[in-house]
Amino acid sequence: METPSAAGARRHGGRAAAVLAEVALLLTACSDSTETTVPGNSAPERSLVISSPGVLAVSDAAADQLCDMMRGDIPGWRDQGPDLGKVAFNGTVHNWALRNSGVNAAVVDNRGVVDQITTARCPDVRADALRVLQIESLAEGLAGF
Repeated sequence: METPSAAGARRHGGRAAAVLAEVALLLTACSDSTETTVPGNSAPERSLVISSPGVLAVSDAAADQLCDMMRGDIPGWRDQGPDLGKVAFNGTVHNWALRNSGVNAAVVDNRGVVDQITTARCPDVRADALRVLQIESLAEGLAGF
């Protein structure tokens, strides 16, 4: 016979799994892009150097990609409201960071790098995102990094 505490733990575990499944579904649905890689070229790329606990070099192409992805997603975040918009914002940043493999570790080490990149490359997009998500910094809106 199962004890009441074991039944409660099983019930809470089921809820946690359901919530995680919903978040995964939301993150998957956050991007409408089908592009899986960033096209490369043989010429060396310039890099935007962002100082963090180490030194992170983010290529101009990767920085511009983040700006473009956010620019395209902001209207959806606005429609969703700040709470769901933040979940979608996380999906956008995770998607971008994973497409640019070296960037993922840097964002984990310093969530503020997203603010640094957008301040340097697309301050208008950053300002719109802050306003729509009702946050003071993009780092504040990131979870799971």
